[in-house]
Amino acid sequence: MTQTPEAPVGAQSRRKSKFTPRARPGGDRVATSAMIASLDAEGRATVDAPFGHALCDLAKNREDIVGLTADLSKYTDLHVFAKAYPDRFYQMGMAEQVMLSAAAGMAREGFTPFATTYAVFASRRAYDFICMAIAEEHLPVKIVCALPGLTTGYGPSHQATEDLAIFRGLPNLTIVDPCDATDITQATAAIADHPGPVYMRLLRGKVANVLGEYDYRFELGKAKLLHDGSDVLFISTGLMTMRALDAAKRLRADGVECAVLHCPTIKPLDLDTIRAEAARKGRLVVTAENHSVVGGLGEAVAAGLMRAGVHVPFRQIGLPDEFLDAGALPTLHDQYGLSVDAVTAQVKTWLDG
Repeated sequence: MTQTPEAPVGAQSRRKSKFTPRARPGGDRVATSAMIASLDAEGRATVDAPFGHALCDLAKNREDIVGLTADLSKYTDLHVFAKAYPDRFYQMGMAEQVMLSAAAGMAREGFTPFATTYAVFASRRAYDFICMAIAEEHLPVKIVCALPGLTTGYGPSHQATEDLAIFRGLPNLTIVDPCDATDITQATAAIADHPGPVYMRLLRGKVANVLGEYDYRFELGKAKLLHDGSDVLFISTGLMTMRALDAAKRLRADGVECAVLHCPTIKPLDLDTIRAEAARKGRLVVTAENHSVVGGLGEAVAAGLMRAGVHVPFRQIGLPDEFLDAGALPTLHDQYGLSVDAVTAQVKTWLDG
């Protein structure tokens, strides 16, 4: 297979270079790059490119590990692996269908391929190839995708707000949505050992390191209670677990005690733990996800609780069922209810109502 260099940033590249700052609800204009690589990193300890370094650590002792990308190694942190293991890195160009078909072929020959691109391109453009070449054949291809949900300001062409909904219905596919650098590092090792296909959402660049202080350990298919509380139960995934933890601290100052149950695996979902926590009386259950309110964690939790006969006050925090605006991420997270301020205010409204 021929390895080709990545295309330069320019007219023929899928990467954009300009945006127009948008106003926050309060009127302030935010001149933050729409292509922020790191989220929730300000004031926190961070880890540089945790996925790339975790993959390199695995590759030291596993010759079956190979990496493929679709013109995006620098934007999925796979460039770290490419530098360390150039003979095991494959640049496939802007051709996700080809990349994933090649990954399937490699898996058939005994390799464990990690294929990276943006979440929109894997979920929208290459779905049928993932379905027929990978999932149906139960091949150990790991599809690791940056820019999940609202983690870019480039608008609907790059915002994968419905990727979980698209993939949740696909048999054999495990789905992982890590929260931070600790989660990404541990999840990378776990999915490498998993015998089937995996879709993992990715935060890249300098990634905040939050879960280490909670004595956290990633386990595939397991939810973890990070913090307990008697008034509200957050059931969260991905970066929204960071937001839920921060909102819980703010709400405690107002006398509201919040529990945070982190669900890094969306499929299979740990319904036993979710049902047990939700069944505790007297708490408002709030799901929080960086995804459309349609087809993601919230609806999966609601369905699981209903089927089990667990009837509780239930609310969702997530993205609306619409194509989102372009702009600076802090502005957009305020606008669409994902910021800590927005989460805190929304929970107060629900409790007061």
